[in-house]
Amino acid sequence: MAAQRTLGINGIGRIGKLTLWHHLGRDDFDRFVVNTGRQVGTSLESVVQYLSKDSTYGPLHRFLFGRSGVRDMSVLDEDRGLISAYGKEIVILREARNPKDIPWRENGVSLVVEATGTFRDPHAEADAPRGALRGHLAAGASVVVQSSPFKSKQKTAPLPPDAAILVHGINDYEFDPARHTLVSAASCTTTALAHMIRPLLDRDLTKDMITAGMSTIHAVTNSQPVLDSVPKAGATDLRKTRGAIGNLVLTSTNAAAALEQVMPEIGTIGFMGDSVRVPTQSVSLIILNVTFQSETLPDGSVSVERDAINAIYKDAATGEARGLLKYTDEQNVSVDMLGEDAAVVIEGSETHTRTGFMNLHVPPRTPEEAAAADTVRVPLTHVKVFGWYDNEMGSYTYRLGELTIRAARSM
Repeated sequence: MAAQRTLGINGIGRIGKLTLWHHLGRDDFDRFVVNTGRQVGTSLESVVQYLSKDSTYGPLHRFLFGRSGVRDMSVLDEDRGLISAYGKEIVILREARNPKDIPWRENGVSLVVEATGTFRDPHAEADAPRGALRGHLAAGASVVVQSSPFKSKQKTAPLPPDAAILVHGINDYEFDPARHTLVSAASCTTTALAHMIRPLLDRDLTKDMITAGMSTIHAVTNSQPVLDSVPKAGATDLRKTRGAIGNLVLTSTNAAAALEQVMPEIGTIGFMGDSVRVPTQSVSLIILNVTFQSETLPDGSVSVERDAINAIYKDAATGEARGLLKYTDEQNVSVDMLGEDAAVVIEGSETHTRTGFMNLHVPPRTPEEAAAADTVRVPLTHVKVFGWYDNEMGSYTYRLGELTIRAARSM
């Protein structure tokens, strides 16, 4: 009899729960060991009810099977924390919060998805007093896939040699099972942004960017309070403590900085990023702004224009980025993208370009040049592209799942 394929998940918040949902719908793992780190509700039935329903995506059985789905999750053994779900076994661990104390080894777990958002430092030692990412390795895991960007106290230090930041479909091929034990799947915004930028960098027409920037209009997350709360000691951004339901909240994002780590060529561009949190449950929107030097064509038009940009994305959507990047000419609103299985969906009807001309002074090098005009008019085209992404499930958790499966198949 073949050994059971087991996946460990630490934390069943938004991404941990949806990670379990995603893999229950696939056939890559037979068994799951989920660590909650504490007691949940009054019994294991409380866990079952939590895992069976979702305020954003509806009941689990309909998510998996549509209208014909029937709920099939039940408690097998309260004391042992055993749950049966759609023909697969789920073991719920409810004691240890510190990764080094989680009994992964005893439960046959070698691959763990770290989904608490708490343990993010790849430099921290396994026995750090408040717990550390490397604690999972000490507890028996061979590889840990983190569902968030790394965040190290050693801010200027390079990543340890056994750590990597990987985005599925961008640089996941760099995963080396002989070397990597800690893998960050970056963030939802970095994932979507990388898939928006990649086709532009891969075409001669658009590979030479002058500047770029993006804003993400981002759905709320559990890091925001429902109502205004008192700032913690030392808090510098007081907007993060304001109520999420009734506000647009200006905040920051590390997506631009993280993008440079998965696509180093971005480092030569002055890339900026910012974020506005809006009161929706999921689905976010990237507004990408890029400036290119264009070429003036014989008919007076320029080479970089709206149709050319959309053609690049259409080509990528049916070519190298098929299944990861999608293109649409429809006019959508955010809820239309809920659950959409794509890293990003380009809203082609909203692609815009505008060209201006910059006069560059060219110092003469010869008498002949001095007699000619000493300025050159250079066309610069500003491009604006809109990309939808279901920041919880369709864009991020699905890509995290693919990265997890890549690791599992190489172990």
